Amino acid sequence: FHTQLSDKAFFAITNQTFEKLDWDIVYVDEYSIEAKRKVKSLGMTQYTESIIVSYKYGNIMVKSESLGNEIWDNGRNSKRVHLFIYIFHDIEKNYNREELKQLEKEQESKDNWDNYQIPTELPKPKSVRNQNIIFPILVAIITSILLAFIIAKISLTGKYIIFLFEFLIGLALAFSLKLGIKLGNFTDYNKLRNILIGSILIFFIGNQLFQYYFILAENDFVRIDFFEFMKIKLEQGLIIKSLNVGSIGLIISWILQLGLTFIFGYLNLTRFLISYVVKRIPTEVIDFAFFHFIKGKTEQQVRAELASLNWSDEQNQNEVFEALDGIQGNNEMNRTV
Repeated sequence: FHTQLSDKAFFAITNQTFEKLDWDIVYVDEYSIEAKRKVKSLGMTQYTESIIVSYKYGNIMVKSESLGNEIWDNGRNSKRVHLFIYIFHDIEKNYNREELKQLEKEQESKDNWDNYQIPTELPKPKSVRNQNIIFPILVAIITSILLAFIIAKISLTGKYIIFLFEFLIGLALAFSLKLGIKLGNFTDYNKLRNILIGSILIFFIGNQLFQYYFILAENDFVRIDFFEFMKIKLEQGLIIKSLNVGSIGLIISWILQLGLTFIFGYLNLTRFLISYVVKRIPTEVIDFAFFHFIKGKTEQQVRAELASLNWSDEQNQNEVFEALDGIQGNNEMNRTV
């Protein structure tokens, strides 16, 4: 629909509309705002729709998209769009021309952080800790071996539940890396992702090895080596209840298990890492750096501003910038997850 509102007034009224509807804003850029509608069921909160409202030359587009995997939405998205438009117009008509001008000024002031009080001092930085990759590697390896042992025992009972176990394994590996991140103050995302992949492979191979030893120990079989054991396993194939889906089905199940474990581990690792890099920096320092970026200053100029308030160590400054990147990354995750 078309509006005579300016972009500043549009953003201000859209914010009020989302607030009135109790939809959580998850992303804002210079052209659009995205929010998610949440519902509570059985004590748990989940998002059901993503609503994107964009503004361009007075034209406003409202798009609602289901976040579930249903084929048909039973008209819910259409209802969300029309509900947003109704509330938007209802709020808009309460403002006269002068009040809209004042609203524009308030929104511009908010966007520019004009009311921010520049502090005369900041919380002191923590002592510098060098990053150490050894801790994440060691903790991930130990956790992988322990998980391989436990899951091998469970797998031999036939009680393995796909999706649930992959989620738990991925969560456990990500949690172990979270511990390693804290112990080693290590935040290199690409290397942590590679450690996660390596730990998943160690878990998978270890799981097969432990199954091999358990089966040989519990049964009076002629001694065979591990590779012969894997060959026999492939020849037997995968049996789901009474259906044998063969060696292809077994290989597909392995690929599925590895893929799901990585996805669950990757998502949790990302959240743990973002939380760590943001929480280790005081909020006052993050706000101080962000304010200067909002005012158009370069990285070197922001470093100089931080140094003027006793944040002069390069690593401490780098950690501030990592925190800002982490906040941006968290906003992106909120959009997609």
